[in-house]
Amino acid sequence: MRNYDLTPLYRSAIGFDRLAQLAEHAASNKGNSGYPPYNIELLNENRYRITMAVAGFTMDELDITSEGDKLLVKGTKAEQQEKERKYLYQGIAERGFERTFQLADYVTVIGANLENGLLNIDLQREIPEALKPRKIEIGTSRVIDSE
Repeated sequence: MRNYDLTPLYRSAIGFDRLAQLAEHAASNKGNSGYPPYNIELLNENRYRITMAVAGFTMDELDITSEGDKLLVKGTKAEQQEKERKYLYQGIAERGFERTFQLADYVTVIGANLENGLLNIDLQREIPEALKPRKIEIGTSRVIDSE
């Protein structure tokens, strides 16, 4: 895989450093394997859901942290106290994981639940009123001379 040097973008673009960081993050493979598998679903114009297959994990073994524009989902398997199992085939992974998601501006986590081995994380984009489009009425205006 090629590594791209985005340093010139940092030098010549003012205010686009976040875009360059996103491009760098996408270009680098930081060990994010396909485990655990997940879906990202668009529920409506401003609502999303991330669904992760976390079979074998309990609520106590999962940790969700939202900080700034990053969402971190971490799974840590508790130590087994029972006797050593002898598997003929082990297809269910019991290893810990860390999965990071990059959140867009104004996207926040509004809730999460674990049901039937699926972790659902609900997200919502809340655009501030000042940034929403607004209708400007056309009227007559008078120009005032400053004499």
